[in-house]
Amino acid sequence: MKKKPIYVEIPIESSIDDIWEKTQDPKLHEQWDLRFSSITYLPKESEDSPQSFLYETKIGGGLKVAGWGKSIGTHDKKDGSKTSSLHFGTDQKISPISEGKGYWRYIPTDKGITFLTQYDYEVRYGWFGRLLDFFFRPVMGWATALSFDVLKRWVEKGETPRTQYVRFFSTMLITMLFFFVWSYQGLVPKLLAKHPEEVSMFSSLSSMEGAAAVQAVGIIGVLEILFAVLWLFYRKKRHLFALQILVFPLLTASALIASPSMATHPFNPVTFNASLWVLSIIGFLLAKDVPTATSCKRTRRGDSK
Repeated sequence: MKKKPIYVEIPIESSIDDIWEKTQDPKLHEQWDLRFSSITYLPKESEDSPQSFLYETKIGGGLKVAGWGKSIGTHDKKDGSKTSSLHFGTDQKISPISEGKGYWRYIPTDKGITFLTQYDYEVRYGWFGRLLDFFFRPVMGWATALSFDVLKRWVEKGETPRTQYVRFFSTMLITMLFFFVWSYQGLVPKLLAKHPEEVSMFSSLSSMEGAAAVQAVGIIGVLEILFAVLWLFYRKKRHLFALQILVFPLLTASALIASPSMATHPFNPVTFNASLWVLSIIGFLLAKDVPTATSCKRTRRGDSK
């Protein structure tokens, strides 16, 4: 199966000069582009020579990928658009990318600029590299699109890329925490262990007892797991945070009504739910207008989806 180049397009309400500066100045470029941790321009041999540079990308655990690049052409067209072409690569074996080529285009519109990129690359390690690229390529496309939205918000709203990424990754971390909490609470005590305290609390709050109460607790466990999955796929995270801000005090009160002595237990519902309630408030505040890759077009005009 033929691989598709990565394509990302986004409209930005700004002048072409402002976007050009933030994408061509290496110190500005590395601030918004998630794919690069640092970019260093090398001295030109002559004024007309391609602009060579070195880049680094930190991938965690002290590991980083270093590579090279060349801006092999910048073209100004009669319609006012600009194109910047690029040739890049790395010799590091840790990277599945060996080398590639692409371009950026800056197209004036009535409302600003359409900023777009298309690039492709060759992978190393033969069939294994192609298999790895089946998962790696979507990640690269997502990182490019997210970076473009961060650039757009920086240009249009003035919020620095660093602040945007802090909000984005903090929201993602809290999201994964709530996915874990609801999954665990639904699966382990309610479905697998059928913990007596879970059944006892439900019986105290309802008229059900015995097998019926156990079955009802199991249904609640399934609903909690479904709510956990919702945290992964529902895009409007603020809605979920707002719901939890209302729900956690109710869950705490219900637990204490069912079993007042639980307030004296270690790691009891009062401290546990209070912590999650505060995290919900923090998440609600952080999740306002978070950058997203979904704001970009990922298919070039005329291409089939």
